[in-house]
Amino acid sequence: MLAVGVVCEVFAPRGSGFPRFDFALCADRPGRLATDSNVPLTVEHGLDRFSSADLLIALPGTDFRTPPPPAVLDALTAAHARGAVVAAHCVGAFALAAAGLLDGRRATTHWRFAELLAGRHPDVTVEPDALYIDEGHIVTGAGAAAGFDMCLHLLRREYGAATANAIARDMVLPSHRDGGQAQYLAAPVPEDCHDERLAEVLAWAREHLHEPLPVADLARRAMMSKRSFARRFTAATGTTPHAWLRNLRLSSAEELLETTDLPVEEIAHRVGYGSAAVLREQFVRRRGVPPRSYRRSFTGAL
Repeated sequence: MLAVGVVCEVFAPRGSGFPRFDFALCADRPGRLATDSNVPLTVEHGLDRFSSADLLIALPGTDFRTPPPPAVLDALTAAHARGAVVAAHCVGAFALAAAGLLDGRRATTHWRFAELLAGRHPDVTVEPDALYIDEGHIVTGAGAAAGFDMCLHLLRREYGAATANAIARDMVLPSHRDGGQAQYLAAPVPEDCHDERLAEVLAWAREHLHEPLPVADLARRAMMSKRSFARRFTAATGTTPHAWLRNLRLSSAEELLETTDLPVEEIAHRVGYGSAAVLREQFVRRRGVPPRSYRRSFTGAL
């Protein structure tokens, strides 16, 4: 239902000054359909509407692991062959892949299912960090709310930035989000570590993030050798102490950027970086956007 809401909102009638779209929801078997939110949806149109569409968007569904019926795959392939733009976001990309439309192309999907898509379709170059990928007449987008990013990109491409920006403002959304899905992934912080000594050290590190926290000091606090500490740390968290600290620092910086108006320099010191420049370098490298751009996305500044 979220995906339906995304496309319905982006392509909704908005009066003068906005493009008017001949919008329709289609299914291989029109009628009353079940949804993941248990709210029934009535779809009036069948696949015959594909024959005249300029843009088709395959929406995600809970049964994405099963290829769509042959009639759907044929309709998608025929639409692409006659020059229509065929797009999909989230796990809707699995339908395009099943139709062979992504072979030899780059594509993205929800980061959680990127590995599955790549494993099932080795001829597709899956880029799990992208919010959307434009391959001309084939466009794919990431999961959930990234459908807005993909649809706004399609509007920007066809109607220009002014129209896309105006529709984004109407929806109270940023017209363009920098970076990729990596900026929204949670840091691998274990909530229920069963190693008591290690858990105490992790809790202490969270409270002293503004300090340097070399691994040797953490190991001494845990009363372990550096090698034993690193081994038990990786077993408990699935990552190295250095990577865990880096992600924890960046996660804490994200929270401060979202919830405070502290200067970036102050945030850098609070999370253990020597300067705003160091924080910016790490933030761009790991999250894909600079801190100030990240803050704008989460404060609604357009």
